[in-house]
Amino acid sequence: MKPTLQRPFVPLIEGASRPVVSPIMPSVVYASDSPDALDAQYEGWVQGHTYAREGHPNADLLAARIDALEGMENGLVVGSGMAAVTAVLMGLCKAGDHVVGGNQLYGRSLRLMAEDLPRLGIETSLADPCDVDSIEAALRPETSMVLIEVVSNPTLRVADLDGIAALCKARGVLLVVDNTFTTPAAIRPEEHGADIVLHSVTKLLAGHSDVTLGWVAAKDPDLAARMRVFAVTTGLTASPFDCWLAERGLATFALRFDRTQQTAQRLSAHLASQPGVKRVLYPTRADHPDAARAQGLLKGQGCNMVSFEIEGGRAAANAFAKGASGIAFAPTLGDVGTTLSHPASSSHRALTPEGRAEIGITEGFFRVSVGLEEPEALLACFDDGLAAARAV
Repeated sequence: MKPTLQRPFVPLIEGASRPVVSPIMPSVVYASDSPDALDAQYEGWVQGHTYAREGHPNADLLAARIDALEGMENGLVVGSGMAAVTAVLMGLCKAGDHVVGGNQLYGRSLRLMAEDLPRLGIETSLADPCDVDSIEAALRPETSMVLIEVVSNPTLRVADLDGIAALCKARGVLLVVDNTFTTPAAIRPEEHGADIVLHSVTKLLAGHSDVTLGWVAAKDPDLAARMRVFAVTTGLTASPFDCWLAERGLATFALRFDRTQQTAQRLSAHLASQPGVKRVLYPTRADHPDAARAQGLLKGQGCNMVSFEIEGGRAAANAFAKGASGIAFAPTLGDVGTTLSHPASSSHRALTPEGRAEIGITEGFFRVSVGLEEPEALLACFDDGLAAARAV
């Protein structure tokens, strides 16, 4: 029998029905009909895929869904939230540029600005995003970009987004907004003047602590294309399986956001009434330092995050974490279950004690990502932890 060549790919099966769940498409390589057909794809005349590092169907599907939530186009899914930050800062900035960052950014974003960008000739400064005058004072003639979070991680301060957006527009500076904590369920930064919006999809959007992904989009198609080229060149590739899982998580995102936000509001009120709790931070509380801005900007939304500080320092912190045994002590957020983190020993451990104190992070400071548990059971776990801390 004459040998035959095995077909190098399996075509999609067409029929009278279709799957209700997106298939996982893990192929690394995609076959084209000819060099001309491949050229047509690379030049953008036809849609198609070539090599998974350059994009794949599951990433495209997820990006389109997040684009719709944020009201943007040209979104790019990458391997993590920090990959999204990197695609912006290193994909768009060059030696000689200057970047201003909020002084309460996520710890790894702070490290990237403090150590890696200067090493590459990109100067950086930090300023208070709650004070537009502080941001303005940090600007230089060579400033190309300002990076802020709508609600800071982990201190839950609310940025003066509208004021900073107006300042950046007047100065011709790009405004980049990390919307991970607030999510498009609370605010769409693009509608407030942001040029670029990014997410750690790992967190609330995916919501199950089983994927590591990021997303970033720019209003300007040329900026989006530059970030995409950088991400492809440096291999910030997202896994098809992670993209598939995140798309599944998005199906329940709105429900999870509403439920966890309601519980977070209850938890913040409960903690504020307990002995041994020095302060509670939640955007909708009247005693929040940015309460008026939070009300105007977020329209009564708060997010699922609560931060608080207990008396007693590290010894009390250890006792609290052990005593609240029903809550996972883990440096993450956005899971279906509540998680507790201690920024001084995790996300902000690279800062000096003085640097942490300057932004309000002490040894007794905790950040809570509220999950889907029954509220009464969750409050009881916190009561157990507080009782253990007071006993120290």
